[in-house]
Amino acid sequence: MASQPPIDELSFEEALRRLESIVRQLETGEAPLEQAIALYEEGQALRALCEARLNDAEARIRQLQIGPDGQVAGEVPFAQ
Repeated sequence: MASQPPIDELSFEEALRRLESIVRQLETGEAPLEQAIALYEEGQALRALCEARLNDAEARIRQLQIGPDGQVAGEVPFAQ
């Protein structure tokens, strides 16, 4: 198996694909206990990363300023 890049370097889409793969592996119940625990821990870290990335995206979207015509009139810079 190829080495996985560090979780914090994954894009949202990469993290989500990896998380889906882990869920499939755990659902089969074929992983030995120690491997299942390691997969679960990695899955928790991936879930947290995905959640943080979604929260950041939501915050950025909420920063959009809507004009009287209902169109985007501007955007307030997103403070990270």
